[in-house]
Amino acid sequence: MNDADVAKQIQQMVRFINQEAEEKANEILVSAEEEFNIEKLQLVEAEKKKIRQEYERKEKQVQVRKKIEYSMQLNASRIKVLQAQDDVVNSMKDVAGKDLLNVSQHHHQYKHLLKDLIVQSLLRLKEPSVLLRCRKDDYHLVESVLHSAKEEYAEKANVYPPEIIVDQDVYLPPAPHHHNAHGSFCSGGVVLASRDGKIVFENSLDARLDVVFRKKLPEIRKVLVGQVV
Repeated sequence: MNDADVAKQIQQMVRFINQEAEEKANEILVSAEEEFNIEKLQLVEAEKKKIRQEYERKEKQVQVRKKIEYSMQLNASRIKVLQAQDDVVNSMKDVAGKDLLNVSQHHHQYKHLLKDLIVQSLLRLKEPSVLLRCRKDDYHLVESVLHSAKEEYAEKANVYPPEIIVDQDVYLPPAPHHHNAHGSFCSGGVVLASRDGKIVFENSLDARLDVVFRKKLPEIRKVLVGQVV
């Protein structure tokens, strides 16, 4: 083999080696690029996941804040409604309380009412001897109906007429006036107690008004709620 053939073979071998080197380099580049793209995609997905998690966390916080704010507003509205109901009820009670003051002005009717209140109180106490308290202004009216009240009670309870002692040392407060508007007052009626003071039955007009409002309060609130709705 002459020099020319040797040189030709060497050139072929060099080209073959260079070609294999280029192919190998291309494979390395392609593989590196694939690995880079995969890693880049993983990093991008990881960041996307972090962003989604952060967004979900903040969205949950917003939803929680919205629920808290809604609950607070709802409670505030309920409190306002209840306060408005209480204001209306108290206003109604005040009006009724003022109307009670007119009851004792009609002496004939009030006299019969006092007798009925005494009889009712006696039926509740069922004591042979009781202490009665009334307003000082009502003393003479009470005295005038005591006998008939005792007889009516005795007939209804089928007992002997009880002893009723009208307290002349301690009276119920007077009706409200402008000079005692903020003090204790009584619109009328009576308070009876057993002689030992262990049993007391308040049958004043103001006490009866309180009882009526306590019993009727659920109905009143229901009506007020219906009006609000």
